[in-house]
Amino acid sequence: MDLTALLLSRIQFAFTISFHIIFPAFTIGLAAWLAFLETMSLVTGRAVYRKLFDFWLRIFAIAFGLGVVSGIVMAFQFGTNWSELSRMSGGIQGGLLAYESYTAFALEAAFFGVLMFGRDRVPPWAYWASCVMISLGTNLSSYWILANNSWMQHPVGFTRGADGVFTPTDWVEILFNDVAIKRFVHMILAAYVTTAFCVAATGAWYALRRRRAEEAGTMMRMGLRLAAVLVPLQLLAGHLVGGYVVKHQPSKIAALEGRWHSAQPAGEVLIGWPMPSEGRNAYEIKLPAPVGSLIDSSSTTAREVGILDIPEADRPNVRIVFFTFRIMVGLGLWMLALAWLGAWLGWRHGRLERARWLLWPMFLSFPAGFVATLMGWFTAEVGRQPFVVYGHLRTADALTPQLTTGAVAFTLGLFGVVYAAIFLSGTLYIYRTLRKGPEALRPIRGSATNAKRPLAVPGDGPHPQPAE
Repeated sequence: MDLTALLLSRIQFAFTISFHIIFPAFTIGLAAWLAFLETMSLVTGRAVYRKLFDFWLRIFAIAFGLGVVSGIVMAFQFGTNWSELSRMSGGIQGGLLAYESYTAFALEAAFFGVLMFGRDRVPPWAYWASCVMISLGTNLSSYWILANNSWMQHPVGFTRGADGVFTPTDWVEILFNDVAIKRFVHMILAAYVTTAFCVAATGAWYALRRRRAEEAGTMMRMGLRLAAVLVPLQLLAGHLVGGYVVKHQPSKIAALEGRWHSAQPAGEVLIGWPMPSEGRNAYEIKLPAPVGSLIDSSSTTAREVGILDIPEADRPNVRIVFFTFRIMVGLGLWMLALAWLGAWLGWRHGRLERARWLLWPMFLSFPAGFVATLMGWFTAEVGRQPFVVYGHLRTADALTPQLTTGAVAFTLGLFGVVYAAIFLSGTLYIYRTLRKGPEALRPIRGSATNAKRPLAVPGDGPHPQPAE
């Protein structure tokens, strides 16, 4: 076994999935945002919703395309780098990934053309239905992926033969077990929160530059109000996901808590610097017992496992799991504070646009949702190690036999160059579109900005814009 090839293969998969997850985390929420804007446009007749729809539709299109491209690369790696995983778990994972294509991808493909070019070619109700179907498709795609990953985190509904092959015995349990459902809700809320903060941050940017006052105010208020509701739900969903980790993955919960010694009841480590060689945390700040047991097990007397009680060969990288978890939670609390404060200012005092002291942190929080989502995935995936199918198949045993270090190093470098070229270009396009704003839109053939009928509704007169 070439351990360097194993390490490089893990880095390669982490690299590609980190790029990939950024775009689904954006497009899942953005598809729902577009459906919401289209609904508001039809219900209220206000032109501002149509303008914002056309603006965000362009960003959705490029992000959607980048997400598809990056996902294809990941699928290839199952055959090139992880063929033993494919051989042994293909009967379960292959079906889940295939049904994502048969259902979610087919649904998205069927309506994507209508969404992009069908505004003046189909009735308004049909265009609205296309928006809803695209949103449904992105959510459905996420469910298949989360069901697949959740099976790797908490394998159920299978038998395993002498040859090591996993055979499904209960598809209902595989698809609808409580771990998969909880993690799906957690991921969907993460995507919605990410998009809500992107929308609010974009509005804050225009407000800081005193541009597009109506659109800026609408984006900030809608984004913050959505986030004010969604972030608490996301924190609750994260706590529920933590419940399965406590029950089924003791090595992960011990690592993310930074708890070296088992305790009954346990305290809660807020921050510190894990020292694996010494079995302790340096510079530790800790809440006393039973706070840790209360958070993890909803009990004041529960026993919580420590890292040193886990066999050394079964421990994940404690430092990575410990810090990524805290970054995720810290960003969640930061977004909660911003959302509640901004929503309160906008609703109670109507002076959100004038609060520049809040607009700057709101604008700078544009990437907060993306970073929090990545940190959550790092916590989940690194915390599962050294298993690829937790408790049943080690990552080292899932690697393609005779895979060489040179081959993996070459493909990792190649992916780095290709991703840098493609994704930096796509990100630059999104950035420039956001920077220019709705007033810089060029017509999309068949879109609302090129429609034969006027955008404005009777009585909706021009809105004067402040000077730059």
